[in-house]
Amino acid sequence: MCMSMRLRPGEIEATGWRLVTVGDAVSRLFAASPGVSGRPRVFAIDGRGGAGKTTLTERLRRSVPGSAVVHTDDVAWHHACFDWGDLLIEKILQPLHGGTGVSFRPDAWVSRDRPGSIAVPAGAPVVWVEGTGVIRAELAPWLDASIWLQGDLDEQELLLTARDGDSPEQREHVANWLSEELPFLSRERPWSRATMVVAGPSPAGLGPEDLLVAPPVSGRSPHRLDRSAASRDPSRQRSSDP
Repeated sequence: MCMSMRLRPGEIEATGWRLVTVGDAVSRLFAASPGVSGRPRVFAIDGRGGAGKTTLTERLRRSVPGSAVVHTDDVAWHHACFDWGDLLIEKILQPLHGGTGVSFRPDAWVSRDRPGSIAVPAGAPVVWVEGTGVIRAELAPWLDASIWLQGDLDEQELLLTARDGDSPEQREHVANWLSEELPFLSRERPWSRATMVVAGPSPAGLGPEDLLVAPPVSGRSPHRLDRSAASRDPSRQRSSDP
C-alpha cells in the first residue's frame, strides 16, 4: 500500500504499509518483548500533536484486559515540555519494573491542588505509556516495545485546531511547544527507534479494528538492542546518563 505524507524535515517516511487488526499489532508488540515475567510489559506510544496517540492507546488498552495507561502529559503538567524523563523513570517505570503498582502525585499536582494521582494497579499485564517524546534514548532500557504514529502534517494540524481551537493564546502555546518539540524529536528520532510505525491519524475508510502499520524505518527494534547493550539492570544504564 502506497501512502504520501508531508512530514517535518528530517523525519523519514515509513514504507511497506500493511493493513492489520489491533489484535495483530498487539501480538507484534508481545513478540518483540519475550521473556518478561513478574512485572507488566511497558509499551510506548509516541507521535506528534494531532497524530491520534490517545485514541490509538485507548484502542490498544481495550484489546488487553486489565492493562493500564500512563499519559506523559500528566507527568509533565506544569513541570516541563520534555524534561520529565527522570521523573517518569523514578516514580513510574522503576516501580513497574519492580513488579509493584504506582500511585504518584507530582509536585505540581500537589501545589496546584489537582485531585487524584497517576495510578497503575499491581498486576496489570501491560502498561501503555502515551505521549510525545516518550520514545527516547533515556527511556529505552525501560520500554519493552513501542509505536511511532506517523501521519500527514497538514491533517494533524487540522485535527489539533479542531480539538484545541485557533485563538491567539492557543497559537502562542503551539509555537512555544514546537520550539521545544522540533529539536527534541530531530535529536531523538523516535521513528527510527520504534518497534513499529502506525499511520496516524487513522486514514478514512478503515474499520474500527483496523490499523495501517509499517516496519521501523531503521529496519530494527532498538529497544531490545539498547537493553542488552546497557546490561540486564536498567538502573545501571540510568546512572550513566548525563
